[in-house]
Amino acid sequence: MTTEQHNPPARKFGILNIVLILGLSFLLFGEAWYGYNLQALSQQREQIKRDYSTVNSITFGLFSVDTWSSKIGSVVNNLISDYNIGPEQKKALQAQVEQQLNSLIKKTLADFDKPQKSLLGKIKKLAVNKFVDEDTIYAQVPSFARTIVDKVSSPTNTKRIKNIVTSKVNELAGQTYDSTEAITNMLATYMYRKYNVADSSQFNKQISSRLISIEELSYNYLYAMFGCVLAALLLWLLMRNIIHLQGTLFFMSLLFALVLLAVGITSSVIEVDAQIQSLNIALMGQNLSFNNQDLFFQSKSIVEIIQTLVKQPQPDAVMVGVLMLLFIIILPIVRIIAKGIHILGNKAVAENKVVLYLAFDSAKWDMADVMVVGTLMTYIGLNGILKSELTEIEFHNSYLNATTANYTSLQPGYFIFVGYVIFAYILAFILNRIRRHATH
Repeated sequence: MTTEQHNPPARKFGILNIVLILGLSFLLFGEAWYGYNLQALSQQREQIKRDYSTVNSITFGLFSVDTWSSKIGSVVNNLISDYNIGPEQKKALQAQVEQQLNSLIKKTLADFDKPQKSLLGKIKKLAVNKFVDEDTIYAQVPSFARTIVDKVSSPTNTKRIKNIVTSKVNELAGQTYDSTEAITNMLATYMYRKYNVADSSQFNKQISSRLISIEELSYNYLYAMFGCVLAALLLWLLMRNIIHLQGTLFFMSLLFALVLLAVGITSSVIEVDAQIQSLNIALMGQNLSFNNQDLFFQSKSIVEIIQTLVKQPQPDAVMVGVLMLLFIIILPIVRIIAKGIHILGNKAVAENKVVLYLAFDSAKWDMADVMVVGTLMTYIGLNGILKSELTEIEFHNSYLNATTANYTSLQPGYFIFVGYVIFAYILAFILNRIRRHATH
């Protein structure tokens, strides 16, 4: 290649370059600051969601024997405390008592009518036959039964019976437990102290409020980052024909791309969250409720996805993780560096075969765009599967009502990474344009 064919533009450096660097540095600082805060919010959101998922885990709720024991015990105690013997119950109870008394009298008289072998038995039989009138005894049964029912249904005895039954129910509940009780109590105490709340209701309310605030602020930072990048592209459009400024513009644009890449791979790109919002069971006329039962939660950035794969015991998973690291993170960074060297380096360095290959010909190995498509397809697939599975466990009838929720979503990190991929294509187009102009 001749000297006239040297690709980079002329490197005349003047006051306009300095002004351009200062202006773009201001935008670059803004992009980096917004990106840093967005990435911090992404980590904060993930931690808050994990805490929420832990406290509301189905393991410590719907699948916990302790929780069921507590709720059923509460239902039974409510029934006992509300129980009172009314006129209808008294009438039914008196009929039962009369039946038992009549049976007892009949059995007793039948025992005396049996042939007696002993002298004492014969004397008792004779006395009963002589002095006991069966009709008189049976006639007194209703009054006896009424006396018994009145005694049992008195306020004092009713209260005593309630206390006895309640103590037995509580005793049985205390004997029914699983291994999660200590863990549940410890986690609840720790989480409530961490978020400065008193109970689960306040905890869930505060978490919801924080997540709404974080989501709104994250997207504001996302839009601000893209605004800084669009401002840099606008400068390109305005100064595309000023040859001696193209090197400065392009190098600064590479730094913008590097910030997008860094934020895109370290912020969460996808979040999978499935919950049972409410489960209501009709039990003995009472409502047994489970709310905000978290079935599954995962939130991953590209870096975390790679780390997860590399830590797997299966060799194929490790291989996929290594390939993702090479072609989604390392190669794009190396290509950005190579483009910067080609633009600002001297002729010998800029025309080095390795630099030229990395700057122009290695794009086919760059898998960032594949990651964009793969993440989108993963989201579509998981979202569809979860919706289908959650629909299967929804019930709505007089005995059972179950409502589920699927909060699976793409996160700001994904859109930042998409922005990097698009910006990288634009930079590749600009670099080829600069090279074509330099060869003429």
